[in-house]
Amino acid sequence: MTAYLLEHAWVDGRVRDTVRVEVEHGRITAVVPDATATGVPLRGLTLPGFANTHSHAFHRALRGRTQTDRGTFWTWREQMYAVAGRLDPDTYYELAKATYAEMVASGYTAVGEFHYLHHQPDGTPYDDPNAMGNALLAAARDAGIRITLLDTLYLSSGFGAAPEGVQRRFDDRSADAWRERVSALAPLTGAAARIGVAAHSVRAVPAEALKAVAAYVEQGTPVHVHLSEQVKENEDCVAAHGVTPTRLLADHGVLGPMTSAVHATHLTAADIRLLGEARAFASFCPTTERDLGDGIGPARRLQAAGSVLTLGSDSHAVIDAFEEMRAVEMDERLATQARGHWSAGELLAAATADGHRSLGFEDAGEIAVGRRADLVTIDLASPRTAGTGGDEHTAVFAAGAADVTHVLVDGRVAFDGDHGRVGRALSEVIGRIWKP
Repeated sequence: MTAYLLEHAWVDGRVRDTVRVEVEHGRITAVVPDATATGVPLRGLTLPGFANTHSHAFHRALRGRTQTDRGTFWTWREQMYAVAGRLDPDTYYELAKATYAEMVASGYTAVGEFHYLHHQPDGTPYDDPNAMGNALLAAARDAGIRITLLDTLYLSSGFGAAPEGVQRRFDDRSADAWRERVSALAPLTGAAARIGVAAHSVRAVPAEALKAVAAYVEQGTPVHVHLSEQVKENEDCVAAHGVTPTRLLADHGVLGPMTSAVHATHLTAADIRLLGEARAFASFCPTTERDLGDGIGPARRLQAAGSVLTLGSDSHAVIDAFEEMRAVEMDERLATQARGHWSAGELLAAATADGHRSLGFEDAGEIAVGRRADLVTIDLASPRTAGTGGDEHTAVFAAGAADVTHVLVDGRVAFDGDHGRVGRALSEVIGRIWKP
């Protein structure tokens, strides 16, 4: 048993002082506020670990390299494809491990990896058909973060058109072949991992193939899908099927309480009602959505309808759990010209317990007995946090990833405060990927 003495900690929805937390076999066995006994001291404010509910690890190599021209989402996508074409299982492992280490240093203790980079550049499967997925599982294990690998069905470049170029790497040729490959996936020995699935989008999965995804919804497996990220997606779906993407998913059984609608930006009132009735998760990725000019999604209206907010970093234009939380509120302020849509406590719940639950880790995201021992400590004396009060409002509206000083994942020290080491590893790996 290891005991920690937390100077301040967010427990039961509020910040408590001098909290002793006992950890055994990766679980919290005691939580004692106003403690008098000793323990390993953690100075600052300690929070439950965050869950990054939407990641494309290979996009990290794009940061800072797509801003030179104005462009659109679609021109950005071509640059993303260029990176996808450069990777093999070995280089993907190295990039993902460095990216996941950056997540841990930001306070993330679990990640949902939306994985569609399956095959060789010409679309031929590797000798191990899951070589790329296994590289991601190994990278997460070695970076010290839990992972739900969301193996993604991708069959079309857009509403029935055949995949072309690097998209051939994504394509399993049929839903049956995809399902067979997914069935062979298994978490590595010793890995804190889950296997989930995803439909890339209604653009990339023909309507008749959605039944293969619906089978996982019925089983209660985590199922994720990009939904209405762009207006063009909605227009093309209506032209092809006569209904919105949300309605198409609902009609084919893809919406359920373990479904995560990623982005959910351009929704009709009927779409919001369908997602709420399904009690689906809404995985917002504010830093990516603003980077790509996607728009501001109806987070509060989805929550009021019954959907559950979670947060992801998607393209990794930024990896900062604190920025994702406050961006939800700040974006709503811009859209409505009013303040006070989301409380700090609600945003922390979205980033912690609700996010973990959407990935199949129902036993994480709280500093409570029986929960996984995920602890994230932030400095309360940095230039960003000094003088801010040191409570949950500091965490959501002042702190940043650079303020994280200590991270436990499943009771193991996963980050010791050395942000420089994380940056050096990223620089080395991404430099090799872009080397001519």
